[in-house]
Amino acid sequence: MRFLRQSLTGLLMLSLTLGLLAYAGQMIFSAVSERMAKEPQVPQRRERVFAVNLVKASEGTAMPVLKAFGEISSRRTLEIRAKTGGTLVELAETFEEGASVSAGQLLARIDPADAQSALERARSDRMDAEAEVRDAKRALALARDELAAAQSQEELRAKALTRQRDLEERGVTTAATVETAELAYAQARQTVLARRQALTAAEARTDQARTRLKRAAIALAEARRRLEDTRITAGFTGTLSDVAVVEGGLVSANERLADLIDSQALEVAFRVSTPQYARLLDGTGDLLTAPVTAVLESYGMDLEAQGRITRAGAAVGEGRTGRVIFARLEAAPGLKPGDFVTVRVEEPPLERVIRLPASALGPDGDVLVIDAEERLQSIPVTLMRRQGDDILVRAAALDGREVVAERTPLLGAGIKVRPLRGGAARTNAGKDEQLVELSADRRARLLAFVRGQTDMPEAVRSRLLGQIESGRVSARVIERLETRMGG
Repeated sequence: MRFLRQSLTGLLMLSLTLGLLAYAGQMIFSAVSERMAKEPQVPQRRERVFAVNLVKASEGTAMPVLKAFGEISSRRTLEIRAKTGGTLVELAETFEEGASVSAGQLLARIDPADAQSALERARSDRMDAEAEVRDAKRALALARDELAAAQSQEELRAKALTRQRDLEERGVTTAATVETAELAYAQARQTVLARRQALTAAEARTDQARTRLKRAAIALAEARRRLEDTRITAGFTGTLSDVAVVEGGLVSANERLADLIDSQALEVAFRVSTPQYARLLDGTGDLLTAPVTAVLESYGMDLEAQGRITRAGAAVGEGRTGRVIFARLEAAPGLKPGDFVTVRVEEPPLERVIRLPASALGPDGDVLVIDAEERLQSIPVTLMRRQGDDILVRAAALDGREVVAERTPLLGAGIKVRPLRGGAARTNAGKDEQLVELSADRRARLLAFVRGQTDMPEAVRSRLLGQIESGRVSARVIERLETRMGG
């Protein structure tokens, strides 16, 4: 019985297994047949749409700004030199590095003893020359009087000779008397000649005395000038630099003592390329007197000075390119000669140009605009200027169109896009810098650092201290200060 039961159980399980295998084969066959009988279905492809930021192109007049870098210098710089050699016996209290002096102020004095002695000798020589002139004038007057007396005596002798000859003709006098009269007349003429010779000598003496007096006056003036050269004064109001003397030191003639810089007559020299220089010329080829702004970045507080272009360099210089332009600064508080500044020059205005972000320009010189079907269209433009992160372009069919603000390699003509309007590409442009709340410890460290900067201009330091004490400072200022602190 047990064998029969196990055999039947095995047979039942075999039957079930074969039935299941047959059912599975039937299902596979049905599925394959159905799959083979169906037509192939291709899935529908959807077009990819890109989101783009748009800016509206508006044509108008723009004032391009040329940016360059230059160096501040003074138009008036004087080398203070010793005109004569000697010992420095006096120095002004303000004769030191960075001191301000006024025009005509006494800066130093060289020992004037030798120059004073020479002046006294020159005065004595002039007095002798003046006395000689007076003596020569008196001698000349006496010589003239003696000549006049001799001429009178000659006239009398001539009359006597004439009378004796008349008497001789009438037979009243003798020949010996006539001869005596002729001899007396000859002696009188000889006396006149002698007096004329004496007068000539007196006149020559007078001329020599006057010449000597002039020479003495020249020598006296030269002595006074040498004495004056012992006084070193300021030629104009300015600031002293490179002072290299001490009181009691020995200086030689023409030795450089210091430099005097006029801090109120500053100018900036900057180099531009040849195309940039050409844009600063007028119709006649002369350089425009365009407005200039010089900016010195200092601890987040920029120092600015306004001015105008005055001239250009006469030569390019060996191994250099472009042009050097000089601009005179009107008022430059805080700026010093030698400062390296950023220069912004206002170029002549451009008509019918459009300002766009620099990222809107493609490598082939075109921009992408959106059409009525929200597809991109390429429009060629002419690049007029680059202005930082912006460009100035000119195109005939661009005014009023919406331009893609940021080009990517995925964008091109004919691509469908999803526009983002409202200036999303440049939402942060023109906003003030973010202000940061300072903790008590951070504010104390910044205040201590700023107060310890002795080389910082007083106006900049006052503004920085005011901002830090208020507790809210721009992030850019904090970053610069902490960079200098090493934190």
